[in-house]
Amino acid sequence: ELRLRNWNPLPLPASSIQWLVLTHAHLDHTGYIPRLIKEGFRGQILASAATVDLARVVLPDSGHLQEEDAEYANFKGFSKHKPALPLFTYDEAVKSLEYFRAVDNSKPLQLSSHYTLEFLLAGHILGARMIGVTVRENGRTRKVLFSGDLGRFPQMILYEPVVPDGADYLVLESTYGDRLHPQDDFRARLASIVESTAARGGTVIVPSFAVGRTQELLYEFRELIEQGRMHSLPIHMDSPMGIDVTDIYLRHREEHDLETLALEASGIKPFAPPNVHFDRTREQSVALNDARYPMVIISASGMATGGRVLHHLERCLPEPHNTVLFVGFQAAGTRGQIIKSGAESVKMHGRQVRIRARIETMENFSAHADYGEILGWLGQFRKPPQKTLLVHGEPRATEALQEKIALRLRWEVSAPAYLQKVVL
Repeated sequence: ELRLRNWNPLPLPASSIQWLVLTHAHLDHTGYIPRLIKEGFRGQILASAATVDLARVVLPDSGHLQEEDAEYANFKGFSKHKPALPLFTYDEAVKSLEYFRAVDNSKPLQLSSHYTLEFLLAGHILGARMIGVTVRENGRTRKVLFSGDLGRFPQMILYEPVVPDGADYLVLESTYGDRLHPQDDFRARLASIVESTAARGGTVIVPSFAVGRTQELLYEFRELIEQGRMHSLPIHMDSPMGIDVTDIYLRHREEHDLETLALEASGIKPFAPPNVHFDRTREQSVALNDARYPMVIISASGMATGGRVLHHLERCLPEPHNTVLFVGFQAAGTRGQIIKSGAESVKMHGRQVRIRARIETMENFSAHADYGEILGWLGQFRKPPQKTLLVHGEPRATEALQEKIALRLRWEVSAPAYLQKVVL
């Protein structure tokens, strides 16, 4: 149902939209843009400078991967669709970038006499912002705050989410609305997973989001090796987009927190652990198939829905000496969720692949605030919004957060359904 929804017409004319404002560059927040333009959108797409730079990598890469996947499906004949088609192409993604505009986040942006935008640090990934929209109509003024994806407290590389002055209406994400992140020593566990796999002669495959998660993994591996808590194994970053994104992370030092800036000032490269290899070409990626020594492979996509990681999983999942390490949320219906659930096999490239490798999960790396962090952040508001609307979560997580906000904060909170209209 969700996959098919991407192909449905937008429930309003795309040409009627004047502005599109992005909270951040992750594909679940930007991936519909080429379709929107195909349907007639000709307005401006507004975002922070770092978000625009990331989108210039994320969208064309996604179009390219979709074209590759569709071509492979047609060649192998395993798609239900004849022919299999990409949701959007590389060229359509590149065309969409013409409509992007980087805005100065240091001051409010007045779009018109009706709308003013305010961009606030969200701490989720590089360039992530909450969006405050002040609306003036019929002599009245109202402020709607869109949280976007809310980051963690504390942060590893970036500044923490700020606490806004307040809002009349809050549209709040609820990804981790039913969970708390583990409080264990995740660095020790990460080192232990790698060391034990290496002792078995195996490879650690880490399906990782190219934006945010990959950079945090490189940061942590560097620290573990420098502190002598982990051997310096070959670490392959097999993701052209991940490599480009890491370069963007290095460029946007204005987003880095004080600790990361101090590292850079002392000459340390925060995302370059010893023995790291950045595998940009297809030949470099394919060559990993013949390597028989222990190593770590970080590759996209994070939920194993596509990309180079599928080929590494297809090769490594059947072997018990290997480990697949999930370091992020796995949405319902994705291959990552199927593998993580304990299934005996998973479908890849038209065939069932047996799962015999060790499967590990670490949720400490999540870039989303858990319900404790969300409630702590909400508790710092000077006054509650008139209404809080929960979005961006699986039904169970959204319902759980709704109950917690109502019970603990006594706020008016609801979870709108798909296509439901809310009157402000």
